[in-house]
Amino acid sequence: MRIDILTIFPEFFSVLDVSLVGKARQSGLIDLRVHNLRDHTHDRHNTVDDTPYGGGAGMVMKPEPWGEALDEIIGEVSGGAAGADAGADAGPVLIFPSPAGELFTQKMARSLAEEPNLVFGCGRYEGIDQRVFDHYAASGRVRLISLGDYVLNGGEVAVMAMIEAIGRLIPGVVGNPESLVEESHEDGLLEYPSYTKPSSWCGHDVPPVLLSGNHGAIAAWRREQQLARTRQVRPDLLPPANSEE
Repeated sequence: MRIDILTIFPEFFSVLDVSLVGKARQSGLIDLRVHNLRDHTHDRHNTVDDTPYGGGAGMVMKPEPWGEALDEIIGEVSGGAAGADAGADAGPVLIFPSPAGELFTQKMARSLAEEPNLVFGCGRYEGIDQRVFDHYAASGRVRLISLGDYVLNGGEVAVMAMIEAIGRLIPGVVGNPESLVEESHEDGLLEYPSYTKPSSWCGHDVPPVLLSGNHGAIAAWRREQQLARTRQVRPDLLPPANSEE
């Protein structure tokens, strides 16, 4: 998978050189490229923002640097087609973190992990000029995505979180693929609690069923724990039949 990131803070993403994503980059499973949006400005101050039409606080990111940068990336990935000419099935998926976007989920991460090319655009200030989204939406490949019901200073943190969630689902990135199967949200429920040695610590004992060797009983206990934890912490995830106490 090729991942491109557009940002005015490229140094923000140096952390992606460590851990599993870093190893995936080294092995060639992920081709991750970070681009400085200011490289696509043409004034001596490298200006990427201006005051909003209609008034209001803050600044809005200008469309010209975004258009030039995105056309360059899309053209490279798509073999020359860029912007609205890329087509609905051609070119990368363009992802912009936004509190006005659709909610990022594990299901979405798994779907995006199957894409060959992703481009993340990190907005700042009061956001990106709407015309950028409108212009590239003709390709049917633009997605505004929100991590949750809160606001960050910029898109960089959200992009890092999405890349972590998506990248670990790419085949070969996680050493033991079975570890991905029983995680929180994979089946719509939160994950059951985990334990390791020693069997007793600070007066807290590992549940006896986990020491029993009875795999059927262990599976049943883990399912019960998933339901109980989800009911307590995220009852909104449960179907009506399982949401009652």
